[in-house]
Amino acid sequence: VINITLIFSAHLLDMVPFKTIVILSILFSVFFLLLAEYTKMYQQKIKTIGIRNQKRLLFCTLLAISFNEVISMTVAEPESLGYLASLTPSFLSPIVYWYFIPLPFLYFIRFFIFKYSTKKSIRVAIIGLTDNGVAAENALIAEYSNIKLDLAFYDERALSRCGDIVDKIKSPFRGPVINLVEEAKQGNIDEIYIALPMVALHRIRHFLAMMSDTTVDTYIVPDFYTYSNNMSKLRSIHNLQTIGIFSSPFEGAGSFIKRAEDLILGSIIMVMISSLMLAIAIGIKLTSRGPVFFKQDRYGLSGQKIKVWKFRSMRVMENSDTVIQATKNDPRVTKFGSFLRRTSLDELPQFINVLQGSMSIVGPRPHAVTHNEQYRKQVENYMIRHKVKPGITGLAQINGFRGEIDALYKMEKRVQYDIEYIQNWSLWLDIKIIIKTIFKGFVGKNAY
Repeated sequence: VINITLIFSAHLLDMVPFKTIVILSILFSVFFLLLAEYTKMYQQKIKTIGIRNQKRLLFCTLLAISFNEVISMTVAEPESLGYLASLTPSFLSPIVYWYFIPLPFLYFIRFFIFKYSTKKSIRVAIIGLTDNGVAAENALIAEYSNIKLDLAFYDERALSRCGDIVDKIKSPFRGPVINLVEEAKQGNIDEIYIALPMVALHRIRHFLAMMSDTTVDTYIVPDFYTYSNNMSKLRSIHNLQTIGIFSSPFEGAGSFIKRAEDLILGSIIMVMISSLMLAIAIGIKLTSRGPVFFKQDRYGLSGQKIKVWKFRSMRVMENSDTVIQATKNDPRVTKFGSFLRRTSLDELPQFINVLQGSMSIVGPRPHAVTHNEQYRKQVENYMIRHKVKPGITGLAQINGFRGEIDALYKMEKRVQYDIEYIQNWSLWLDIKIIIKTIFKGFVGKNAY
């Protein structure tokens, strides 16, 4: 659609040179599709079709225009520069409006897909009155929120034997699995989810054999919540399907996209904040004795030690096995340092770490080594946050979990958000976190 609309419209508008226009069109579609893949635009189920719900579509278009123009200006031959200058990304330039021509066509395609392929109602059955079954119910209710969902539970046990799980379910219980088989044979069920514990392997096989006598789509919901709530992705090893429990999203192309994001945005931000960093350095030298920068050991990717850069905000230079976290009215913190810490300006030098490759702009915040050793024993799945590079900002920080940890639940919430970030990473998520950090992530009431 992008190529057809751009090339055809360029032909109608007599845009020249036509060969350059064709190349720009193809480049634009390639950038758009790559960005759509890594913002998970095509992995998201279209639940509503309002224009305001197509943010990823607009975002991919804007970013693809930017990338296309940067590439076209970089590789342009000298004789083409005069022409391309008229096509630079000024919002008054015709080339920018030309880039947006495919947008309404893409929107209407999504509209028709939504209109004519989305079911009006669906009938779903869950086998197993278990915690896993409750999790499956909640997920299905969220997934099919835009259509009528007829959902019911089936289990070989009577309700009286299922304990307090009965109080957790929202859908009706319709008896033993044999009832479900009859419903399925009569064409009254669209999907079946087996949510039994993995230790009940014989029962699972038995129910699968029963369902094989029907034509209903049947799925197994692994109860990995028993072991970990951090399932990342499916992985195929030759003909064997595996489920990654403790895995990183930054492999292969994901690693390249993440590093490119850090280099491009990190370089731009470093240029923008260079004057501010100089002013802060002067302020530190004028208000206290000692060096401007302070480097502290932290855990980085795979739990390896890295040196994290910060502006010095204290009168001491602690980097031992007994680092004490800053608290309210901490006498070690200078007056100017207190301002830097409250506004997170002391962390600006960490963009040096980003350009060096030991940190990312977005990721779990790095903690002092002594705190890592303490909390890895107290917080379940704590070390999973080190499956990715630490970041200057992250999902936990924009949700208010930054600064002093004076209660264990605060660290548990940080880890929960960090793992949620790893599970759901995309370029789009990183952009959203960066934007939210600009507006509300720098200042926190717990930052001393």
